[in-house]
Amino acid sequence: MFGTHDLAIFIVSGLMLNILPGPDSLLVMTRSATQGWRAGSISAFGIGAGIFVHVFAAALGLSALLATSSNAFAVVKYMGAAYLLYIGIVLLRKEKKSAGAWRPLPPPMSYRRIFIQGFFTNVLNPKVALFFLAFVPQFIAAEAPSKPLAFVVLGCIFNVNGMLWCHLLAVSSAFASRRIQTSQVVLLWLNRFVGVVFVSLGVRLALTSQR
Repeated sequence: MFGTHDLAIFIVSGLMLNILPGPDSLLVMTRSATQGWRAGSISAFGIGAGIFVHVFAAALGLSALLATSSNAFAVVKYMGAAYLLYIGIVLLRKEKKSAGAWRPLPPPMSYRRIFIQGFFTNVLNPKVALFFLAFVPQFIAAEAPSKPLAFVVLGCIFNVNGMLWCHLLAVSSAFASRRIQTSQVVLLWLNRFVGVVFVSLGVRLALTSQR
């Protein structure tokens, strides 16, 4: 169909890859735990929009540029690392004490900002672009009448799988936070923990090589 093959294997493999923990999953879980499942879902939609950028970029051959040009890869890599560090630092700054007591959490982030945060967390990760370039072509038939179309179809299927998983994370994280009756202190420590993780991911991304 549309020049693809082994579609069932692709779907199962893509779902398994989406389940692996990473910045996207952490972001969805954090937003859901602190602002409810709607915030987590909005974050997931932002991530999905970022994946679409990678899908169409790879279909047009832009991901090949990242794979072959060290300069292009470095630019995107450092932009992504800087953004992850920014998110981590923002989260860490939310746990300061005031007059010997925990300060209240800041006002909830707007859905627009949550969407943008999810979008850039995904789109500025060059490893996602290289993943699509390495993984998706394995399921495109050699005789496909339009390989870019086949790439887009597979990318959309992968994205749907990812959205299903992210929305499941959003709902389950929000439910878990209500079950344990999350307090201000717990939410602040959650921000602190995820902030450290994002800073670590940013440093790790900055230090990764192209190959």
